Amino acid sequence: MTRQNQSSMSHFLLLGLPIPPEQQGVFFALFLGMYLTTVLGNLLILLLIRLDSRLHTPMYFFLSHLALIDVSFSSVTVPKTLMDMHTQDQSIPKAECISQTYFFIHFADLDSFLITLMAYDRYVAICHPLHYTTIMSQSVCVMLVAGSWVIACACALLHTLLLARLSFCADNIIPHFFCDLAALLKLSCSDTSLNQWVIFTAGLTAIMLPFLCILVSYGCIGATILRVPSTKSICKALSTCGSHLSVVTLYYGAIIGLYFLPSSNNTNDNNIIASLMYTVVTPMLNPFIYSLRNKDMKGALRKLLSKKTYSSN
Repeated sequence: MTRQNQSSMSHFLLLGLPIPPEQQGVFFALFLGMYLTTVLGNLLILLLIRLDSRLHTPMYFFLSHLALIDVSFSSVTVPKTLMDMHTQDQSIPKAECISQTYFFIHFADLDSFLITLMAYDRYVAICHPLHYTTIMSQSVCVMLVAGSWVIACACALLHTLLLARLSFCADNIIPHFFCDLAALLKLSCSDTSLNQWVIFTAGLTAIMLPFLCILVSYGCIGATILRVPSTKSICKALSTCGSHLSVVTLYYGAIIGLYFLPSSNNTNDNNIIASLMYTVVTPMLNPFIYSLRNKDMKGALRKLLSKKTYSSN
């Protein structure tokens, strides 16, 4: 292949998941089941919040957006992975690959921002309960979510435009199950120093800064509880924050394991497993976390099921 042909590379090859060929069918069924669970579970959350007026509060407003983002986030990578496993055709056009990178970054950043907004909501509810309705008014919540969408879109667009200007004249094999930005930069024969700098600064803005805000929010919540320590206040805080803390642990635990552990531990298989955690597993578990550990969501589900039972009779 000539250098000119290599520079005009039109397709990449995704190596996919490190699965033996004889186990492809089992894992296809597993990932299909996980994806369907993610979609149906998060759509159920959206439906419950929409139908039950008791859930028309800031916390569930943020949760509804998180559910929508989780469905979108999984849909960026999982359908393509399932198609590759089914057809054994692992090629992906360059334009589609860059588009997948854009939407992956966009929804990953949105996930981070929404989880942070939910932490801030819990902080206001516990630390400033008398001013909660004023601070977390409907207009403020809409502005916070809209700002998150705009910032996430800008970050993803910046990464994508910088990626699109690069030339790819080396190997076209991506050792991943989706078009990972870091893997693509390794394949480029252009100078990627600007891309790397943007990844670092945008990573601080979209991942580390929100994570620090979450830590500060829960630090303030803990300090508030300790000022008036009682079993009732502790139980109330746990019931209020427990679901969110579980989501934070799953999401940021996978990201920290992927990007902040020593490089000697970050083999390609480990990177893929960590990526699966926050692109497939976490969006699937979020509906269970919020429905099984949240009495309001369980009450809304019982109300919906009772209506269905009554109407069927």
